[in-house]
Amino acid sequence: MTEGHVHSGSCLCGGVRFEADGPLRDVWACHCGQCRRTSGHYWAATSVPLERLRLVADDTLTWFDSSAAARRGFCRRCGASLFWKPAGEERLAIAAGAFDGPTGLGTARHIHTGDAGDYYRPEGPPPDTVAAPSRLDCACLCGACAFELPGAAGAITACHCRQCRKLSGHYSASFDADESRLDWHRRDTLAEYRTPGGGRRGFCSRCGSSLWFRSAAGEFSVEAGAVLGPTGGRLTNHIFVASKGDYYLIDDGLPQSGAW
Repeated sequence: MTEGHVHSGSCLCGGVRFEADGPLRDVWACHCGQCRRTSGHYWAATSVPLERLRLVADDTLTWFDSSAAARRGFCRRCGASLFWKPAGEERLAIAAGAFDGPTGLGTARHIHTGDAGDYYRPEGPPPDTVAAPSRLDCACLCGACAFELPGAAGAITACHCRQCRKLSGHYSASFDADESRLDWHRRDTLAEYRTPGGGRRGFCSRCGSSLWFRSAAGEFSVEAGAVLGPTGGRLTNHIFVASKGDYYLIDDGLPQSGAW
C-alpha cells in the first residue's frame, strides 16, 4: 500500500523534518520500559532502510544512547520522540505518530508486552484491579529529571490529538495532578516547550523523555509512562479520537470522544 509513496513527517515544532520512500514496514508497538519512559505511554513505529530516508531539516535533532544496542532521536526544542536506531543495522525505526498524513499502515505486532504499564493492556480492556501506591516515583529515562508525588494515579486519559501524537510518537496517556505537591529530586535537564495552544510540555533535554503537561488554563497532568513502578491508575477514556492515527484501532471498549 505504501509502495513508491513518499511519506513526510516532522516533530511538532518543525525543527526536524523527514521524508521516507515506501514501502514501509507495518507498525510495531513497543511496551518496554525505555519506550514507555521516553514517550510517556508506549511507542509505536514503522521501519525503513537508511537509504530510503532523507532528513529535510535536522537543526534540532538530538540523539541519546539509551543502551549499547540502540540510540533514540528526539527534537530538543519540542521534545518529540522521533527515531530509534539499532546499532550495527542500516535501518531506522520512525515513530508512526510523526507522519504528517495517513500512513496506510496497520499495527502488526505488540512487543515487550510483559513490561506494559499496570493501567492498560496492550490489547483489550484495562485490568479491573491494580495496586494503589501512596507515592509515585517518576523519572526520565536517563534519570536527570526525577520527582515524586502522592498516589495513586487514579483515572488516566488517552489523548489522540495531533499534538500529543507528534510529541509522543503514538498517543499520550496522562493523569491529573496537583503541581504544588510534586517533590522534585533533580531537574537540571528539564526543558519546557510552549505548544501552539498556549500550554507547556515538560521533558528532559538529555534523553527526550516526556514528563508533564500544563494547559493554558493551568491544569496539570503527569505522563503515565513517567511513573517508575505501579501507577495505581486505570485508563478510563479516549479523547480527540477524530484525530487518531490510521494505523491502529481502539479496542479496549472504553468511552471515546471525537474532541475533548
